[in-house]
Formats: sequence, C-alpha cells, structure tokens
Amino acid sequence: MFSGEFTHSVDDKGRLTIPAKFREELASGIVVTRGLDKCLWAYTKSEWEKLAEKVAALPSTSEAARNFTRFIFASASESIPDRQGRVLIPQNLRDRAGISDEAAVIGVMNRVEIWNPARWSETFAQVEENSDEIAAQLLELGFSI
Repeated sequence: MFSGEFTHSVDDKGRLTIPAKFREELASGIVVTRGLDKCLWAYTKSEWEKLAEKVAALPSTSEAARNFTRFIFASASESIPDRQGRVLIPQNLRDRAGISDEAAVIGVMNRVEIWNPARWSETFAQVEENSDEIAAQLLELGFSI
C-alpha cells in the first residue's frame, strides 16, 4: 500500500526520482498514465493488471466505459526504474499534468499520483477546506470512520 507525500525532481530527460519508500514495490515495473484531476496515476504491474481486468469487464456498449478505457490506456507508459530509482515520464504525460522540473508524488493506497506541486497544494487545500462536506458525501456512500 502506498502512502505519504513527497516532492521530487524531474531531470532534463523527464526522469522522475521515485521516493525511496516506494522503490521496492515499484522495482519490477511501473505503469504511468493519465489520472483524473489533471494528475498522473502510477501503478505496479500487478495493480495495473487488476485495473485492466475491471475495465475489460465494463460493457463495450457503454460510451462512458469506452471513453474511460481510451483515457486510461491510450497514454499508458510502462518502464522499470533505473538504479537511481528514476522512471521516465513521457513528455505528453508531463505536459498533461503540468510537470516540469519538480513533481509531488503522493501515495494513494494501490497507486501513486504524480502532480504539479502547485496544483497538488491547491487541490489539497480545497480538500481540507471542504472536509465536512466530503465526510457527508462519504456517509451517503455508506462509508464511516
């Protein structure tokens, strides 16, 4: 399970340094793709395969399912971290997330989110500001702490 918040550099070649805490779990491979909220999502190979199975089970007659499949899989990039724990983030994904020389790397249970640091700060500030409303929405979904 991934958890924590880190800021790491992105070098001139587009390589992101993976936080040391995440390296062992991602050592055998990582899949980076577009995520929601204008960030990137990164998965271990096994979690990516689980996601692929769930998506494959969606009805192909659903326009939303087809569009989500395209959104997630069209830009997916697989790689293996190098000896320094860096992975290449393709330019199209960096552009989409607004990432240049630095990235916020966030552990979110079964995936890692990669954000433009300023956008992450804004998003997290909104979450903190609206925490009561979010808690109420989760309660409607049947979740309680």
